[in-house]
Amino acid sequence: MQVSGQEQYVEFGIEQEQYAIRIQDIHEIIKIQEITAIPNVREYVKGVINLRGRIVPVISLRSLFGSNEAEYTKSSRIVVIHHQEEAVGIVVDRVNKVTTFFDIQPPPERVGGVQGSFFTGIGLAESGLVGILRLDEVLLHE
Repeated sequence: MQVSGQEQYVEFGIEQEQYAIRIQDIHEIIKIQEITAIPNVREYVKGVINLRGRIVPVISLRSLFGSNEAEYTKSSRIVVIHHQEEAVGIVVDRVNKVTTFFDIQPPPERVGGVQGSFFTGIGLAESGLVGILRLDEVLLHE
């Protein structure tokens, strides 16, 4: 059992699954805006957005995790991550809350059909299990 202490996470949902990212890795959360497609990129790369004069690539976790794309809703958001001096947007179905996990277990080899290497751990929350994303694996996935 690993105890996370005071570390906070932003919990969000894709389909019926719950995921989280450490709050210090998140630059901001914005509403869906026009995403400009880029030719010859991987399927999960949706394109780029103009974020106050800065070009930010946007990826879809749905596509990366092998789920079908869905229409954006009022709850859909782009979570802008700061990772290795770069900003990257991640499209999510909804942002749930800021939370703290007091118990984080190591991830299994597969989590709901998604390979376990995408996760640093599984947080135990009142609402159920939450996959904590490993940003190196998610953002640099080949």
